[in-house]
Amino acid sequence: MVLDGPRGCGKTRTASECAASSVSFDRDPNARLLAQTAPEALLDGPIPRLLDEWQLVPEIWGSVRGAIDDRAQPGQFILTGSAVPVDDDTRHTGAARFIRIKMRPCTLAELGVSSGVVSLATLLNGDMKAAADTGLSVPDLLSRLTVGGFPGVQGTAADTLDVHREYLASVAHSDIPRLLGRTPRPARLEAVIRALARHSGGPMTATAIAADVVTPGKPIDPDTVALYLDTLTRVHLIEPLQSWGTHLRSRSRQRSAPVVHFTDPALAAAAIGATPQALLQDLRLAGLLFESLAIRDLRVYADAVRGTVEQYRDNTGLEVDAIVTLSDGRWGAFEIKLGTFAIGDAVKTLRRFAAKVDTRVLGAPSVLGVIVGTGGAYRREDGIVVIPIDALGP
Repeated sequence: MVLDGPRGCGKTRTASECAASSVSFDRDPNARLLAQTAPEALLDGPIPRLLDEWQLVPEIWGSVRGAIDDRAQPGQFILTGSAVPVDDDTRHTGAARFIRIKMRPCTLAELGVSSGVVSLATLLNGDMKAAADTGLSVPDLLSRLTVGGFPGVQGTAADTLDVHREYLASVAHSDIPRLLGRTPRPARLEAVIRALARHSGGPMTATAIAADVVTPGKPIDPDTVALYLDTLTRVHLIEPLQSWGTHLRSRSRQRSAPVVHFTDPALAAAAIGATPQALLQDLRLAGLLFESLAIRDLRVYADAVRGTVEQYRDNTGLEVDAIVTLSDGRWGAFEIKLGTFAIGDAVKTLRRFAAKVDTRVLGAPSVLGVIVGTGGAYRREDGIVVIPIDALGP
């Protein structure tokens, strides 16, 4: 089993609950040295054996794969990784040997903020349960957003802001150089991270990000930005939302660029110093970061039912924030709006989108829904459902 995900999301703690023995390449320099000289010695021990932060010694992958083949027994190893090695595209996939599980920061349901009474799985079955307004306010929600979902970083927004800033600095000054094997210019990398935060919820193109990077000296080259985007994805700081594979009746041309989303909206907020009070003064930015919050939770809930989350944008200006597709073909589309005043516009978007889909191929959507920041959960007369984020669950 391989657990991938951002540093601090709970991979080691989760894996330790299942492992009978372990070795940590992050904490034990001798283990890193041994992995390069006598890797087989690290694989002996009670099973399942945890190899924590394996990407620090990517040579161990081949040894683990060989041991699995030689032993011919399931449940031998658990590997955790906070980054994808740069040569991973050419690494043996481990097919039929490893199960990969993506871990993310905690959802609002896991943190006890959401009741989870409106289940994504139930919505994709074509049903839903109404829920009363809990009284969650927009200021409360923005405070929760800036605290984020990392289990070890809970408290008030003021308490966690510096922790998230240090997280970002560690990525720029430590994680990226270690992954690339060289040290990029940290100031430029940090400027790219800030630009990405400002582009949350928007298309992730190297040219657009480069144009928004503010640094002393000459402008940053888009090719450099493209390298940084790939690397920031590999260390799980950002998790781009890919475009939906469409079956449309219309001839609209789909925009294929992924959409920018940080793995946790609190990191995006920290990158640009967006406190809850500042977000209240900039509700457009607040809405974009709220979209990232909802996407984070939808991804976790979709994983639980073997689903994927994607987005749709085309040349007519039509955009749908999230499309969830299950392996059996069922699907649903969601618009994400911080304020309930925007529900009407979201409904129009969903209707326009649904009219374009070739349901003869895909079938009718199981659900069309609007995810909002506050209020109650209900089904409208036209069948479209409205779901507050603090009622959404797996």
